[in-house]
Amino acid sequence: MSASLSAAGTLDPPRPDPAPRPEPLPTRLASLTSLRFFAAFAVFTHHFNGVGPGGGVWHVPALFPYSKIGVHGVTFFFVLSGFLLTWSHKPGGQRKIFYWRRIGRIYPAHLVAMALALFVFYVLGTDRTDILSLVTSLLLVQTWFPQVVPNLPGNPVTWTLSVELLFYALFPLFIGRLKQLRTRALGLLTLAGLAGMWAVNCLADHYLGDHDAGWVMRHPVVYLPQFFIGVAFAIAMRRGYRLPLRPYAVVLLILAYTVVYTRADEWAGGTVAHQMETTVRPVVAVLSALLIAACVQNEAAGRSRLLTRRSLMLLGASSYAFYLVHQSVNEVIRLYWPGEPDSNVAIVFLVGAFLVSQTLAWLLYRYVEEPAQQWWSKRGPRPRPRQTGGKAVA
Repeated sequence: MSASLSAAGTLDPPRPDPAPRPEPLPTRLASLTSLRFFAAFAVFTHHFNGVGPGGGVWHVPALFPYSKIGVHGVTFFFVLSGFLLTWSHKPGGQRKIFYWRRIGRIYPAHLVAMALALFVFYVLGTDRTDILSLVTSLLLVQTWFPQVVPNLPGNPVTWTLSVELLFYALFPLFIGRLKQLRTRALGLLTLAGLAGMWAVNCLADHYLGDHDAGWVMRHPVVYLPQFFIGVAFAIAMRRGYRLPLRPYAVVLLILAYTVVYTRADEWAGGTVAHQMETTVRPVVAVLSALLIAACVQNEAAGRSRLLTRRSLMLLGASSYAFYLVHQSVNEVIRLYWPGEPDSNVAIVFLVGAFLVSQTLAWLLYRYVEEPAQQWWSKRGPRPRPRQTGGKAVA
């Protein structure tokens, strides 16, 4: 945007950014639904394989240490949330309708999966909790309290839903103002947020103990920059901005980063490895945003054949349910079929755990998540009719 002098010597108002004229983008993004499955599967693989030899459900040397990057599959979901909420946002939407629908989207499947998790972890297993911790996990506010028992009470994976709730609470309040910002300002805010995330990680790691540092790095506020980069990319793409990227190029970049991230200690020493650990969240957020943008552009150009397959889309649609139940399945295997440390035979159990988790996920999605969401939406607030030319328009 720039200003210029008119013939009369007065200063003209600033001109808006030139609007590119690329191909129209699809309203429904099937490829992003499919990508959700791969992110959930990455988290599942990390939980199954653990963070070190002898860890996890049954350690698989063939997958380790590369499977450690799977824990940051949740970053993809945070970025995707910001992107999709912004992509589907319509000016004038009522906040109470948005909040009502988010509750119907999140809580029914969560409560059913919670019942399974409580039975597995606290009845069959040896985990212990208290009433306050249990209530916070049921309400999905556990990440706001540093003294919950254990660190991830209830269904342990739902700490990410506690983060998502903050995103949902803030989104209707600020999306209108964010859309008024210039694209360059959005970019600068995004970079500042990611730099702040890195700084918090460094400070927590340097000054806090393991427990407090872990709580800080699970706090919802810390993850706001990851949500915001998804919002910024969606706004920019709606304005016509495009990236000269194909999905395969971003996937190769992610694979290369995974290798460097997991091998940094032995290749470059502890100092470099530590720096990569403090920057991994912002870096994965950027890579996730690039992958989302590349897939959206690919789908708009009619080139997204793999990610628009019905089978992958169904797996992606049930990925939320899969995420909710997979750790309970892993825990049952850990309790009743403990494996030999560092054995590739565990691949068989990994495949079995995936199939069982996916079956439970489909049942949860088909008979709880979808019908509950529809039932909830029908009983919620209705949009106010818009006034057009003195007439109400629904």
